[in-house]
Amino acid sequence: MDAQFAMMPEVEARRMLGAECTSMRLVHPVGSWAGVGRLRVLCVRVAANGLELLAGYERYEPIDSR
Repeated sequence: MDAQFAMMPEVEARRMLGAECTSMRLVHPVGSWAGVGRLRVLCVRVAANGLELLAGYERYEPIDSR
């Protein structure tokens, strides 16, 4: 897909893609982590019924599970 969406805030990408964007997946580390910062697009790929956004936060911080 077009590289223009890479690292774009997820909200802006969904606005630009409109109805073409039919699903979104969130990338995150394994374990207990909190996403910090903006949710950004990592890539856009073709899915069976439209386009899928793959997104992740700018950084992740561990959640203390004590």
